[in-house]
Amino acid sequence: MLDFFTIFSKGGLVLWCFQGVSDSCTGPVNALIRSVLLQERGGNNSFTHEALTLKYKLDNQFELVFVVGFQKILTLTYVDKLIDDVHRLFRDKYRTEIQQQSALSLLNGTFDFQNDFLRLLREAEESSKVRAPTTMKKFEDSEKAKKPVRSMIETRGEKPKEKAKNKKNKGAKKEGFDVPLTASKTAPADKSVGADNGVELSKEELIRRKREEFIQKHGKAADKSSKSTKSDAPKEKGKKAPRVWALGGCANKEDLDYSAPTTNGAPEVAPPEDINLIRGTGPGGQLQDLDCSSSDDEGAAPNPTKPSAAKGTLGGMFGMLKGLVGSKSLSREDMESVLDKMRDHLIAKNVAADIAVQLCESVANKLEGKVMGTFSTVTSTVKQALQESLVQILQPQRRVDMLRDIMDAQRHQRPYVVTFCGVNGVGKSTNLAKISFWLLENGFSVLIAACDTFRAGAVEQLRTHTRRLSALHPPESHGGRTMVQLFEKGYGKDAAGIAMEAIAFARNQGFDVVLVDTAGRMQDNAPLMTALAKLITVNTPDLVLFVGEALVGNEAVDQLVKFNRALADHSMAQTPRLIDGIVLTKFDTIDDKVGAAISMTYITSKPIVFVGTGQTYCNLRSLNAKAVVAALMKA
Repeated sequence: MLDFFTIFSKGGLVLWCFQGVSDSCTGPVNALIRSVLLQERGGNNSFTHEALTLKYKLDNQFELVFVVGFQKILTLTYVDKLIDDVHRLFRDKYRTEIQQQSALSLLNGTFDFQNDFLRLLREAEESSKVRAPTTMKKFEDSEKAKKPVRSMIETRGEKPKEKAKNKKNKGAKKEGFDVPLTASKTAPADKSVGADNGVELSKEELIRRKREEFIQKHGKAADKSSKSTKSDAPKEKGKKAPRVWALGGCANKEDLDYSAPTTNGAPEVAPPEDINLIRGTGPGGQLQDLDCSSSDDEGAAPNPTKPSAAKGTLGGMFGMLKGLVGSKSLSREDMESVLDKMRDHLIAKNVAADIAVQLCESVANKLEGKVMGTFSTVTSTVKQALQESLVQILQPQRRVDMLRDIMDAQRHQRPYVVTFCGVNGVGKSTNLAKISFWLLENGFSVLIAACDTFRAGAVEQLRTHTRRLSALHPPESHGGRTMVQLFEKGYGKDAAGIAMEAIAFARNQGFDVVLVDTAGRMQDNAPLMTALAKLITVNTPDLVLFVGEALVGNEAVDQLVKFNRALADHSMAQTPRLIDGIVLTKFDTIDDKVGAAISMTYITSKPIVFVGTGQTYCNLRSLNAKAVVAALMKA
């Protein structure tokens, strides 16, 4: 039983609606528009909203959307056929009214489609019920029944012809041959090979004679090769002297010993560190947009390539006119070759394979049936649609503005809490220090909570960052106020308890922001994922940031999906808290392979808040969607 079936234009005008139950279809349809149609996620024609499953079909020629909704516990096999039939009949019946392309004509038009829809629904239900009973195939109809019994009998020690030939070819390549060759299976082959002066040889005599012939033929070559290996053996025993490069420096132990000299058992005071080396050279208080232009592009810009005169004028003209569409509607066959190339290009740019397939499918659904202009090629049309979809994906529904949210928390006299999570080795502590420096440059005080109580050296790493940040922002420059401080309780403690104590300490001491560093964990580690869900549920942070590498491809999808699933499964709250944003690290190591950004935002619908582009505190950027898409589409 269907809950509803509605037809509306892409401008938002409902043309016709069938209501099977008393509940309104407004909520599910609006959720479909917000989450799928506006976010360019039309690769799959199915969408789940609470207890309903929605299936939809786009008509790009007349700018219509057909949506059907039913309970997701039901398995209705006739829904796809029903949508196609309704789409075809409605378009043919009201073609004149729809082609006027004016909102007033659609509002004034009368679409009396109730009887036609009920007839199509009844036919679809009956067609799904009437099915030919599946008959079991008899043994006489199988391939095995056609083979004679003699061909299925195998004598012990014998092998089929193909295996015998392959083994013979492999044995001929070896230097020494000790394994006897198997004879052919059929009797005529034995007679033709083993006949000697008309006398038939037995199988054992034939194998012995073949072995002798092979040894006589290849024996001398084997002796020569063995002699050559013996003569070369003493040379290999000699140890090769290491090469000394002109600019390679020296490798003496004394020069490589960087341990600090001690005076009376106490280490000497380390020299003051270069502030510019720690801080970086860029402005810290303002996040710059991400620049994805590579060094190859910069070097190639001053030298534009000149058009070659070798190409003929007519050849270039015919080549240009060859791909023109010519005012016709696009079909799947027209776009198939172009979409295949686009999919391979996206995968080569580090986009996850499943995401690349869904993106191309979404573009195909968006363009199928759309009428193109006379001077438009299929390639340019598909590429432009894909670029628009990628830009829309990188600009998701919610935008995270930390500075605005921190000022709002200040008005309520409470600290703003941010929790960092992610897998091992992605740079959570390093990028936490970068974000701390950015907040300090904007005048906010920061308390760093060391909740990574598992990894050796995690607390010492944060202590080093705190010391360096304090050197950049000493209390003397802020009226004696401590701008950055580390809250730690050592190793082996409960991370959720440490975070709770740190938040209470920040509230009492007047800190503006609390940055909670957690232990790195793989998405399959159930105990650690349970501990992370407990930390988030107990402390209810304002922002949960997932830290991921820009180097990963398909792994990004697996990490984010399993992190969100684990947070939902292990949470004790009725509405579990999931990931709110993404920090993309090591972006300076990937050149133009920026596909991980697309994969992460597509799978979570969450924004990329920060991008790490280096090792100093100023190497923090905000995501520029158009620059990332331009780098992604670059050949």
